[in-house]
Amino acid sequence: MALTSSEIRGVMIPVTGGRVLLPNASIAEVITLTVPEPVAGAPSWLLGRIPWRGWRLPLVAYAVLTGLAGEEGSVHARVAVLKALGAHPRMPYLAMLTQGFPRLVTLTPEVLMPSGSSEAPSLGVRSEVMLRDEPALIPDLAALEAQLLAVLKLAA
Repeated sequence: MALTSSEIRGVMIPVTGGRVLLPNASIAEVITLTVPEPVAGAPSWLLGRIPWRGWRLPLVAYAVLTGLAGEEGSVHARVAVLKALGAHPRMPYLAMLTQGFPRLVTLTPEVLMPSGSSEAPSLGVRSEVMLRDEPALIPDLAALEAQLLAVLKLAA
């Protein structure tokens, strides 16, 4: 099935207490969770660093960062490796803890709408949307990357 000019492929990523919606092109790979290497003085949403293809990626518990959950479980957890947007040479990728496998979705103006929430978005959230009848968060990856860089510089 060919996409029309008003369609975008997206990925719905399950996290504790909600879902995250990203463009499919932003996902590099989904991998098995390994025990992260702790980062000294890191906030609770930065679970540590994990190895991936020669990189040590910061592993983010997005549900903790945004307040969707107090902590993330690891029973069915996977890791979504995301392409970083900031072109920082030491952090071209980052990792997000997921609860299960991400699901491909086709996004059109008819199925994707603002949630209508009057509250200011949480930390790390660009916007809240509805995909058909499912609520989802669109992350503010640029702000998340800036926070990670600040934390990792302090921890280095």
